[in-house]
Amino acid sequence: MDDQDPAVSVYFDVSIDDKKLGAFNSCEGLGVEVVLEQREEGGNNGFVWQLPTRLKYSNIKLSRPLGPDTVEVAKWFASMTGGVTRRTATIVAKRSDNSVVARWSLADVVPVRWTGPSLGLDSPKVATETLEIAHHGFLPS
Repeated sequence: MDDQDPAVSVYFDVSIDDKKLGAFNSCEGLGVEVVLEQREEGGNNGFVWQLPTRLKYSNIKLSRPLGPDTVEVAKWFASMTGGVTRRTATIVAKRSDNSVVARWSLADVVPVRWTGPSLGLDSPKVATETLEIAHHGFLPS
């Protein structure tokens, strides 16, 4: 496969510090926004100044079918009962042949929410879990 091929089918390997949380098949929310402050200048009615003030990072949602790595997410949440410790996370997008498409390192990561599957006899769907994390920015990889 050519390294320049677009990443059509990828999965996401996630680790927190040196602990692997496993592979996820969906990753949403990787992004950053520049927050702008608007200022009007007296005597200048032609436009409004748009001044950049800070960066705002959105929460990231990772989803996958339940599997053996689910216990690693539970352990991470359980470690928070004594207090929240901010960690470094790495998300690596990989193709099915394990070649790396992209890598993101995140600073000061904390778990926000874990949502497990809705289980029932009348719902023959795949049991999935969703992990939501917050962070304070990207680190050089």
